[in-house]
Amino acid sequence: MRIAMVSEHASPLAALGGVDAGGQNVYVARLAEELARRGHDVTVHTRRDDPDLPDRVPLPGGAVVEHVPAGPPEVIPKDALFAHMPSFGAHLARVWRHERPDVVHAHFWMSGMASLLGAGPHGVPVIQTFHALGTVKRRHQGREDTSPLERIGIERQIGRTCDRVLATCSDEVHELAAMGISPSRVSVVPCGVDSAHFHPGADPATAPAPARAHRHRLLSCGRLVRRKGYDQAIRALTRIPDAELLLAGGPPPALLHTDPEARRLLGLAAREGVGDRVRLLGAVDPARMPALMRSADLVLCTPAYEPFGIVPLEAMACAVPVVATDVGGHRDSVADGRTGRLVPQGDTAAVAAAVRDLLGSERTRRRYGSAGRERVLGRFTWRRVADGAEQVYRRVTAEHEVKTEVA
Repeated sequence: MRIAMVSEHASPLAALGGVDAGGQNVYVARLAEELARRGHDVTVHTRRDDPDLPDRVPLPGGAVVEHVPAGPPEVIPKDALFAHMPSFGAHLARVWRHERPDVVHAHFWMSGMASLLGAGPHGVPVIQTFHALGTVKRRHQGREDTSPLERIGIERQIGRTCDRVLATCSDEVHELAAMGISPSRVSVVPCGVDSAHFHPGADPATAPAPARAHRHRLLSCGRLVRRKGYDQAIRALTRIPDAELLLAGGPPPALLHTDPEARRLLGLAAREGVGDRVRLLGAVDPARMPALMRSADLVLCTPAYEPFGIVPLEAMACAVPVVATDVGGHRDSVADGRTGRLVPQGDTAAVAAAVRDLLGSERTRRRYGSAGRERVLGRFTWRRVADGAEQVYRRVTAEHEVKTEVA
């Protein structure tokens, strides 16, 4: 099957940890890689943000990244790319005139806009994964939401006109229904984790994690942006004695002092009286992340909202229990009371109570960790994710062929 993936801002080649580089980049890269290994012809179309980038770059496993000229070849904030989507879509239409894909899988709403523009003239079916919804972002960020005003309306139109929406969690199905997109048009296929990379056993070839400064270690990681809720973890630390909190993510360590969010969090820690127990690590080499996770007693995931969240899966794959806010994709990935604890969003006292309870019982942590690893292997490997996506591709292309024959 010839599969075209469109990911306008989230290149699978990008270095993770930046403001606009996170879980979507991982999802696109790993899904493309797994599908290519199965013999599919996979091309990922992403926007050229550097004039020196090659037109085409191979990925491990056989997929290819194609850099699309759409707007100036420079880094542009994600929310400023909207104006360049018509030219992105026009480029896709030209490319697909000569090499028509069997199916297009669009990632993020602007990719869906460009994909429909490019696929329409050639009758190619389009599958949409939003990764995040404008309605949810606006609900939580309010006036701080920098998305284009047109976003929600376009998302609604994409959801009603594409051939299938591929949601990453059950919570998203409810959000889509509230937008007027019928659940009958939606399939749920979760995000995944590399269970061979993230695993419970020690890796002697990997540099050791930082030495502990306190008896217990808590870890939070991901992009260093406000919505990730690291402030909740810092405030909870004031109620958790003899524990340190490590925050992994953001710019390289040498540049942390220039990052506004890093400065805000360090200032908060100082004001809360836990500055000596909070360490910002900055960007961590992906090869070192499993060892860092295994060094923690618990991984804290406390965002205000989370479309899915890969970090809980990485922790569970390492057999480390998770304390996570009861939002979005966490409800699907974390089994409350079996692989970790789900706590109300914004309830610092609840976060602290759950952490204290688990730190007080090594036996419970071991049980949760073992169950977490088992849950990942049963539901959240990239092989499982590719199985689900592949089934949706085949269903959509078969239905499209029937419609074409009838027409």
